[in-house]
Amino acid sequence: MKIFLIGNWKLNPETLAKAKKLFNEIEKEFKKFPKVFKKEKIVLCPPFLYLSEIRNLILKSKLKIDLGAQNCFFEEKGAFTGEISPKMLKSLKVKFVILGHSERRRIFGESDEMIQKKVLAVLKEKLTPILCIGETEKQRKAGKTFEVLKNQLKKSLKNLLNFESQTAKIILAYEPVWAIGTKNPCHPKDAKEVLLFLRKFLKKSPILYGGSVDSKNAKEYIEVGYEGLLVGGASLKAKEFVKIAKFISSLT
Repeated sequence: MKIFLIGNWKLNPETLAKAKKLFNEIEKEFKKFPKVFKKEKIVLCPPFLYLSEIRNLILKSKLKIDLGAQNCFFEEKGAFTGEISPKMLKSLKVKFVILGHSERRRIFGESDEMIQKKVLAVLKEKLTPILCIGETEKQRKAGKTFEVLKNQLKKSLKNLLNFESQTAKIILAYEPVWAIGTKNPCHPKDAKEVLLFLRKFLKKSPILYGGSVDSKNAKEYIEVGYEGLLVGGASLKAKEFVKIAKFISSLT
């Protein structure tokens, strides 16, 4: 079984030169342990502007790293200023696309209905959606975690032609909104309860955890059953990111 380690660089680094430097540092760290990383599926998701350059660096390095994007639009082309289509991403050898991240929902007003269109568009191009869901702190305190997650899943995965076969092509990432970037991760015991709940609806989809993941807690989420991690801030620190990969490797 493959364990996914997905690095979401978000709006970082500030320049292409710094992005290339970050990748080179990650490459250097990975090459220190050439025999270790066999079962991980490692994906880097840089900003759109850096995709081509990071792709070239990946090819040059010969590391088993896949390229992912942080978002896309649901139309192939047209008068949609500022948007990027799945077809465009595919032409850059992108294989994975993060969709529905809480920052997209909260800051940019993306709805479940919009995310559902994106899921279908990404699947159409035979790319892998990384669908993010998660509850806010207010929803959690109100005891609505499972209700919120169920509704997000139901709406985001609506209109799939064959639910079982198509959801097997989707990666689900549980990212409690209250944990992202707060250094206050979800306790592994609570995360396991969420995992068991989500597994009732998705039998074959890999389910990942994300939200203040670092090398100190990464191992715990894999031990309770998650099939990978969606990492934010820690993916911008080469040694920390590779350290997380090593912990995963020790469990597989």
